[in-house]
Amino acid sequence: MKNLETREDVEFLVNTFYEKVGKDETIGFFFNDVAKVNWDSHLPKMYQFWETLLFGKASYKGNPMAKHFPINELQAMEKHHFDHWLQLWTATVDENFEGENAEAAKTKASNIANLMAYKMEMARK
Repeated sequence: MKNLETREDVEFLVNTFYEKVGKDETIGFFFNDVAKVNWDSHLPKMYQFWETLLFGKASYKGNPMAKHFPINELQAMEKHHFDHWLQLWTATVDENFEGENAEAAKTKASNIANLMAYKMEMARK
C-alpha cells in the first residue's frame, strides 16, 4: 500500500473508482443513462476536484452541487444512492492507499455524500 500523495495517485484513484461506478447496478445508471456523462470531460474535472480537496491546489473551479440538481430533477438522487457512492469510494481508497491523505479522502467524501443527500432531498420538497 502506498500513500496518496500526487496528482498521479489522484488520477489512479478517480479512474479506478469511476470504473466501478460505471458498472454499478445501484448508481451506474445515474452516470450512464440519466446524466449521460462524457467521461473524457468529467474525469479531468474530478482529478482537479480531488487534487484541490486533498492537496490544497486550487485547480478546480466549479460548483459541484449545482451540477447535481438537474440530474436530481430527472431522477431522484436519494440518501441510499449517496451512501452507496461513499461505500464504493471508501473501498477504492482502502484497496489502493493508506495514510493521512487516504483518510482525508474518505472523510471528505463522507461529508460530501451527506451534504449532497440532504440538499437533493430538500430540492425535491
